[in-house]
Amino acid sequence: MQTMKKAWTYLVIAMVALVASVNYELFVFPNQFAPSGVNGICTMIQYVSGVSVGYLSLLINVPLAIWCYIEVSKPIALRSMVYVITFSLGLLLLDHVDLSPFAYATENGTSKILGPLVAGVIQGYVYSILVKASAYTGGTDFVSAIIHKRSPEKSVFVISFTLNAAVAVASYFVYGYQMEPVILCILYSFMATNVGERLMKSGRSAIAFEIITDYPDEISQDIIRDIHHTTTLIPGKGMYSGRETSVLLCVVNKTQIAAVNSIIRRYPNTFAIVNPVSEILGNFRKLNSTGKEVAEVLDSGDGKTL
Repeated sequence: MQTMKKAWTYLVIAMVALVASVNYELFVFPNQFAPSGVNGICTMIQYVSGVSVGYLSLLINVPLAIWCYIEVSKPIALRSMVYVITFSLGLLLLDHVDLSPFAYATENGTSKILGPLVAGVIQGYVYSILVKASAYTGGTDFVSAIIHKRSPEKSVFVISFTLNAAVAVASYFVYGYQMEPVILCILYSFMATNVGERLMKSGRSAIAFEIITDYPDEISQDIIRDIHHTTTLIPGKGMYSGRETSVLLCVVNKTQIAAVNSIIRRYPNTFAIVNPVSEILGNFRKLNSTGKEVAEVLDSGDGKTL
């Protein structure tokens, strides 16, 4: 079962890599701008020399992947190489396919902003899938991971931002000393980052309830029966009155806020503090709205290779 899960994870990584290659062919290359990261550098070299990004990506990312394999993580490096190789092969194959009827580009520059925006949205989706599969897109991800491994005090965000900023500045000189490619690169990076983060958080965010009550057993049973979540009981004491009370901790999905609120309203002298939760980590079962366990689709990596 675990082997099948890993095999499916590698297949998903390859599929999103093909999506990324089509994304480049339809929305990046026709609009003459450099996306972020090492692939942005490869795109500028392709623009100047005509050498395909497919070859350049392999040439740059294979040594970086080997370096990452040695210093950072073998599983992550192997999964990332599946992405890099499939992405490069996808570009090389698409070089022989006429996608011009589907590519988005405007001859007079009107609405040129839409190409990078759509490309960023698609790449953000790709990022979110790769994060769940513990894989990199290559390039600056490899570099940032290696630098952070050697110097943990250095922020990965700062490293990635610096590298991507350098690509944006370089595009000014490559694309005829114009500001438009720089702006398009920034828009692409902004959309890819924000969409990726939102998609990742949408599946991991939740709401935490801290319920102060004199009816901990009754409320807990209602939550377990109606919402299929459980609670954690913490003995409490009201410091003003000196009276003993109970505090229930419960984390639910955003769609279940109203249901928890309805339960709380049934009991007198009961109130709750509600806080958003960006992520929940740990070894626990995930249940859906019917109480059935939700199986993880992708393997997140356990230090072993397939």
